[in-house]
Amino acid sequence: MHPTIPGFTYRRVPVADDVTLNVAVGGSGTPVVLLHGFPQTHLMWRHVAAELASHHTVICPDLRGYGASDKPAEDAQADGVTYAKRTMAADTVALARALGHDRFALAGHDRGALVAIRAALDHPDVITHLASLDVLPTLDTWDVMHGTTAAVGFHLYLMAQPPGLPEQMIAASADAFFGHFLDIWTRDPQAIPAAIRAEYLAASRAAVPSIVADYRASAGVDVAHDQADRDAGNQLRMPVSVLQQDWGTALGFDAAARWRAWAPDLKHATVSCGHFMAEEAPGEVVRAVRELIAR
Repeated sequence: MHPTIPGFTYRRVPVADDVTLNVAVGGSGTPVVLLHGFPQTHLMWRHVAAELASHHTVICPDLRGYGASDKPAEDAQADGVTYAKRTMAADTVALARALGHDRFALAGHDRGALVAIRAALDHPDVITHLASLDVLPTLDTWDVMHGTTAAVGFHLYLMAQPPGLPEQMIAASADAFFGHFLDIWTRDPQAIPAAIRAEYLAASRAAVPSIVADYRASAGVDVAHDQADRDAGNQLRMPVSVLQQDWGTALGFDAAARWRAWAPDLKHATVSCGHFMAEEAPGEVVRAVRELIAR
C-alpha cells in the first residue's frame, strides 16, 4: 500500500497525448497547485497540502517522469522537448484546466520550482502567484556554478551527459544515488520517515531514464528558453515569493539579487532548515504561501 495524503482523493488526469498524471486533490476554495522536487513525489507536500486545504483547493501531481505519473521515453530527435520545463509547465496548466481551474496559484520545490517558473513565464495570465522553494532559475543555476563550489552540483553535470552512461551508472546503484541526496540535503532526518523515504527511493528507482532526461533538458533546451526570455526582457509579472536555505553566501553569489532580475514583485526569505523545507519546516512554507496569495 502506497502512502497517501490523508483526506485527499486520487485520480489520473490526461494532460497530453501520451501523458497522464497521478494527482492528489483536497480541500475547497481558490486553487493552489504544488509541484514536487527531486528525488521525491507529490508526498513531499503532505503537511503543507493538508494545512492549505482548509482554505484552498490543493492540487498535488506527480510530475511527468516521476512517481506514479506516466514516463514517456525521451525523444532523441526532439532536442530534450519531452522533459523540457516548457512541456512540463504545459502539463501543469492542462491539469488545472481539466480540474476546472483557468487561473491558479503555483508553488514548486526544486525541480517543481523550475517547472513553476517556466509556467509563470509562459502562461502569465494563468499563474496568479508564484512560490519557489530552494532553487534558482535554470539560467542562473548554471551561471553561478563554477570552481570547487560546483562540486555540490555534481549530479547536474552527470545527468547532463548524452543518453547511456548516466542512466547506466545511476540504475546500477539507484538507492545509494537517490538516498545520498535525501541524506545530505536533510538537516532533520526525522522529517522524512522510513515509509516516505522508501516510497521516494522506489519511485526514483523506477524512473531513472525520465529523471535523467528531466535533468538533461535543464542543461540544454531549458537554458535556451530562459536565455530567450532574458534577451527579450521578459519577467515574472505576478507576485513572487522565494524561500531558500542560507546558501547564497557559501556559494559566493547574491541569490536575492538573482531573483530580483526576474521578479519585480518579489519577497525573498531564508529558512533555517535543510533543502526539503516543506517537510522540515512546513509551518513556514504554509505561512509564506498564504502571505503570497494575500498579496
